[in-house]
Amino acid sequence: MATALDKELKRIVTVDGESYTVAIDPEGLRLTGKGRRKPEVELRWRDLLSGEAAMAVALNASLSKASAPTTRTKTASEPPPDRTRQQKAPRKRTA
Repeated sequence: MATALDKELKRIVTVDGESYTVAIDPEGLRLTGKGRRKPEVELRWRDLLSGEAAMAVALNASLSKASAPTTRTKTASEPPPDRTRQQKAPRKRTA
């Protein structure tokens, strides 16, 4: 007999020498790099059952095949560029 999943369950898994935390809860699962706070992969049970998750994987795969090897395309998992560290031009002093 299976036990109902009514609270979060966390486990550590190692993939290609990298450690990840897998969190499974009633809404879905999250895969987070060890020591990080933001999940790298987040999958909801509803998306998995409806086929939306498989469709997203297929779309990402087709987009990566269609792009030329010399051009770099932004994937959905890439974070936006950090604009807080842009340097400003020095101000001119007035006498």
